[in-house]
Amino acid sequence: MKLGAFSVSLTVKDLNASKEFYQKLGFSTLGGNIEHNYLIMKNENCIIGLFQGMFDKNILTFNPGWNENAENLDSYEDVRDLQRQLKEKGIHIISEADKSTQGPAFFTIEDPDGNLILVDQHR
Repeated sequence: MKLGAFSVSLTVKDLNASKEFYQKLGFSTLGGNIEHNYLIMKNENCIIGLFQGMFDKNILTFNPGWNENAENLDSYEDVRDLQRQLKEKGIHIISEADKSTQGPAFFTIEDPDGNLILVDQHR
């Protein structure tokens, strides 16, 4: 199973303060929009998303179809196929991707400790 690029999505209280902190750790802005309360930052192969006011707790995020530079992959497993495989393995899907659609979609699951996992396909 290939889940795509991995990042940790962090809920932050002050986006500007968090941006400044992670820049001091060597992260640079890869994407996002500070006016829309989120930034994607990168340090080598490590990616973090900083999100202010968008969700309650940190999220493990996978992006099928992207590499760690948010570049499209030629070959990848569609988010709906990944969802089907996980359901077949008995994983409870909290929020499901619509099986009748194509293109961008997402689903969410939780690990045994309640950590939220987002599988978010952008194309």
